[in-house]
Amino acid sequence: MLALKNVSKRYELGKTSVEVLKGLDFQVNEGDVIVIRGPSGSGKSTLLNLLGLLDSPSSGQVLLDGHIIQYKDFDKLAQQRAKAISFIFQSFNLNPVLTAEENVMVPLMIRSDIDRSTKQHRVDEWISKVDLTAHRHKKPDELSGGQRQRVAIARAMVSEPRLVIADEPTANLDSKTARIILELMRKLNQERGTAFVLATHDPTLDEFAKTRLRMVDGQLVKDIPSER
Repeated sequence: MLALKNVSKRYELGKTSVEVLKGLDFQVNEGDVIVIRGPSGSGKSTLLNLLGLLDSPSSGQVLLDGHIIQYKDFDKLAQQRAKAISFIFQSFNLNPVLTAEENVMVPLMIRSDIDRSTKQHRVDEWISKVDLTAHRHKKPDELSGGQRQRVAIARAMVSEPRLVIADEPTANLDSKTARIILELMRKLNQERGTAFVLATHDPTLDEFAKTRLRMVDGQLVKDIPSER
């Protein structure tokens, strides 16, 4: 589905060039559930941004369904991302002037292939699944951190993506809500083949993982394999 080939990512800090990812080869297939660990600054977030087509590599190629991603046509790139990939951000990235319901609707607004009634049905479905029906008309500053995270998760799932990329998806959730969200993710993975790439420090995600990797010096190495 998605592949990185010999990808490097460098950032220029004044006169210093910092290489965060170094000749990385990585691929995500349908049905994968990949958990990535690593200390802060190891490159996890940079990797997620590249996988989510939110950033471009300094060198190497990113391929979606075997086609090399071009970063010049941003409208086309947005359409490719909208139909295939969703992102759950650690910092939520909710629009502060929109209600919870309107934030969940955002990924569907540019989808001309989905009719209006289906869009609303999906929003209603996911607002209910993350237990936010009573808060659907509230804006982000009226919600708790856990409620905002649930809005972000519903927003990611509503477009029925083939790949969900998440940066610390359970960081702001209590244990009960985290369990509910993980079960929703597991169901999507089993029934629809939705792939997940998750960067986390939360050990409870290990039971959800099919593959565990660790980011070390800009490369991915196998972690202790999952028993599942």
